[in-house]
Amino acid sequence: MRIWLARHGVTDENTAGGILGRRDPPLSDAGVAQAEVLAARMRGAGLTAVWSSPLRRAQRTAELVAEAAGLVPVVLDDLAESDRGDWEGRLVADLARESPELHAAFVAGDPAFRFPGGESLAEQRARTRSAIAVVTAGPRPALVVAHAGTIRAALANSGAPVPPESALAHGAVVELPLPA
Repeated sequence: MRIWLARHGVTDENTAGGILGRRDPPLSDAGVAQAEVLAARMRGAGLTAVWSSPLRRAQRTAELVAEAAGLVPVVLDDLAESDRGDWEGRLVADLARESPELHAAFVAGDPAFRFPGGESLAEQRARTRSAIAVVTAGPRPALVVAHAGTIRAALANSGAPVPPESALAHGAVVELPLPA
């Protein structure tokens, strides 16, 4: 029984190239449209559960998908995006230019990477592992609506290849590889 991971719809800050982390902006109009497309795409998947990060952009995306499936989303705090500390509110392009080694470690998903003043990717992986254990124990097929960092952590925990965040489009869905 499948578990899908979906990235929330886009926000204005995402569109501008900003790092959100725990910042909590709403979906932009384009983000709402992406969430509606996701809802239509998942309508035939036979979803029995929709799980969400507590952040507004993920919750709104999950609400639209769950409504289309006749469900109510369940919020799991451990699905929140990583605490990106001093990077929150900054532009990715500026960070890549100012701290190329740190940025490269972040893009590569190095578990030893820690956001300056924030959480390490290893800490996020541990939180995400706990959340996915709850999801896996629940009804399936299920959809988890979260963030690029959370999706990367779940994929890393499953042993799957970890794409850079930029490869995970807003409103995109990936299937979580589960043990047989």
